[in-house]
Amino acid sequence: MGRNTRKRRTPMATKAIAASAALALGGGGLIWANFYASAHEENSANQTKSAGAQVATIQCPDVGQQLTDVPDGARQGVDKELANLDKQITEAYSRLASTRQAQAGDSGFVNNAILGPLKSKRTAVIDRIGINIRRVGGQAPQGLDQLAECKGMAAEQPQTNDGNGQAGDQNNGGQDQGQDQGGQDQGGGQDQGGQDQGGQDQGGGQDQGGQVGDNGNGAAGPVAADFVDINQVQPGSRGLQNGLAANGDGGSTGTFTAECGVNENNLFNSDNLIVAPGVDNGAHHTHDYVGNQDNDAFSSDEDLAAAGTSCQNQADKSTYYWPVLRLQDGTQEFDAGDQGGGAEGNVGKILKASQAEIKYVGNKKSDVVAMPKFLRIITGDAKAFTNGLKNANTSFSCTGFEDRQVTDKYVICPQGSQVVRTSNFQSCWDGQNIDSANHRDHVAFVQQDGSCPNGFQAIPQLQVRLVYDVPAPTIENGQVKNPYAVDGFPEQLHKPITDHNDFINVMDENLMNKVVQCINGGQDCK
Repeated sequence: MGRNTRKRRTPMATKAIAASAALALGGGGLIWANFYASAHEENSANQTKSAGAQVATIQCPDVGQQLTDVPDGARQGVDKELANLDKQITEAYSRLASTRQAQAGDSGFVNNAILGPLKSKRTAVIDRIGINIRRVGGQAPQGLDQLAECKGMAAEQPQTNDGNGQAGDQNNGGQDQGQDQGGQDQGGGQDQGGQDQGGQDQGGGQDQGGQVGDNGNGAAGPVAADFVDINQVQPGSRGLQNGLAANGDGGSTGTFTAECGVNENNLFNSDNLIVAPGVDNGAHHTHDYVGNQDNDAFSSDEDLAAAGTSCQNQADKSTYYWPVLRLQDGTQEFDAGDQGGGAEGNVGKILKASQAEIKYVGNKKSDVVAMPKFLRIITGDAKAFTNGLKNANTSFSCTGFEDRQVTDKYVICPQGSQVVRTSNFQSCWDGQNIDSANHRDHVAFVQQDGSCPNGFQAIPQLQVRLVYDVPAPTIENGQVKNPYAVDGFPEQLHKPITDHNDFINVMDENLMNKVVQCINGGQDCK
């Protein structure tokens, strides 16, 4: 697999952090350090686990989501400071993962050695965010400093009532995610008679043979409970209102399809131009790119407009990008030692989609208006595991079973069926802004009846459907073998609920007008 042609900077400090957080695994990859080192030793079987040993990851308030009114003159500085907050969490998580022995022996270790210092660092950054805003005459939100404190978090997923009302996990015993309750939850419905079998916590993956759910491959997740057999998912149970398809029998019923390939040019990087412009490795995970061929952290709107495109219609220079899907099979990819890749727990073979269907559709209630050029939309939330479900929007399914959608599980498809990732973007626009301070408020999802909220107008809804030929994982003794997962921030533990998709509109005006005319006229165009 080729790498992005832009030379990536990997500071030695970051490599040192990765080295301190992980141990080399024979045959390649990184293996996160001991998780519950002594939680299940015989002499401690009747003892309560220390508070530190119960912490799977770090949960911090998402400062960026609280910044709804940042003056344009402060945006660049604020975005860089928000990226610093992400880096601090990554570094703190690395320390959390590399100090499990110390945590097991000291119930105050996590608070004193990790969360306390992290709060001090975050306080300094949040102060600088306020300075940036006030410097240009803005007013920082009240109580921003109260967002500095982080806490430890267990490995259970947020509940979305997928499948049969048990978050898609048919365990025949009612066990919630991450809980043993006297039986081994195999993630696929098998209860092994209440035996612990070596002390492995099969529900949340917190003690997978001594590692933090690394399955022997160096990634902190996914674990068995993150998977569900598609046959166990009930039709019509998606679990989230976000990302409803906007098109229907009324309103504007046409479509426009953009054919932009599946990243045949091997354009990858771990930047995010929308959230962290000017910041190398702002995403902390690797993205696939189709469409615009000059999207990295340092691309200006002018760069995007002048770039080449992988789309067949050369007037579409929009950039469409999403976290790569990887098969955690021990493959040493081009980024195995890099930031955003193996150095941050994103390991294994990058799977290229066999199909990348990009379609724009209408609105159930009304005609649509043109998107403004350089409109930016993020759908889903890369931090949904720690942030909660407010902005979550992900859907996994299998070909032949697409009436069954799950939002908080990866699917296991039967032979001959392929994995499907679907993203239906926000399709209501405030009529003024191409972006907002938190990258959310300028757009909105359609409401249950398909209409837009008051003050918003309907724009073409972008729908991205990605199809992958993924070898079906197997679950043995509560551990998942050869799992696949989306890339993500390391502290998000590769949870499927963190899947997301990004878009910047760089269509020329004539093409965008054609898209609108096709959709409003009930035509199907390309």
